[in-house]
Amino acid sequence: MHDTLASLVDRAVMGSYRPLEFYLREHSRLPGPRANLELVNDVSYLLATAVSAHPETVRSLLDYFANGNRKVVLSNTPAEFVMLCGIVSYGACAAVHVPWRAEVRELLKHYARSSYWRIREAVTIAYQRLLVTDTHETLLYLTALVKEGGVLQQRAAIASVAESAVLVSSETVAAALAIQRIALERLHQIVPQDRKNEDFRILKRSLGYTLSVVTATNPEEGFALMRTCATWGDADITWILRENLKKKRLAKFVEDTEGVSQLLA
Repeated sequence: MHDTLASLVDRAVMGSYRPLEFYLREHSRLPGPRANLELVNDVSYLLATAVSAHPETVRSLLDYFANGNRKVVLSNTPAEFVMLCGIVSYGACAAVHVPWRAEVRELLKHYARSSYWRIREAVTIAYQRLLVTDTHETLLYLTALVKEGGVLQQRAAIASVAESAVLVSSETVAAALAIQRIALERLHQIVPQDRKNEDFRILKRSLGYTLSVVTATNPEEGFALMRTCATWGDADITWILRENLKKKRLAKFVEDTEGVSQLLA
């Protein structure tokens, strides 16, 4: 499979897109419950390897795959899978090709507003690729995004930093906690009538796990944030905190979890 994929990527980089596109569609596993994420990762790494030598053709290919022409694409289809490959590959390629980074961050901001959950997950993966190699600038961007972006863009920011593979430095952990805090504060300010839409529910569900991921890397600051939020008397914030307290990753922090639970009682 890898030899075939590498050959098809080589052909695509030379301008012959369709054989690679057909291969991705055929092996997408869609429609179905789980897309072929291994293939998404493989093709994105191969394209990242090629981008420095062939930036123009790789960019044209990614724009084509990521549906830059805005054709109607249905969810849970092979066509959506091709979009996933394009979006994740934007991040993988920008991670190694510096001139693309600023523009790709903005492109991902656009895709973060998608109504399709797989597209939103692709955005998260792409931002995480950038976080590995362009940590400082990407953290600054995600912090601005959670401060100023719409609800689904906030969701992209909190999810992108809630991953153990990127929480490897004090800078990243501190920024990740700040991003969770800002998202919680903004959610707390949303008026009741605006809490009934699906975008709000998506952000709420995401905060129901991202906060515990980041808290596990810095329990002192993370639980301090949770204790503060517990005093707000906000039913949605309370739900978020209780969901995070259930996570096994926090089970060893018995005193802290019990303290937050008592504040919520």
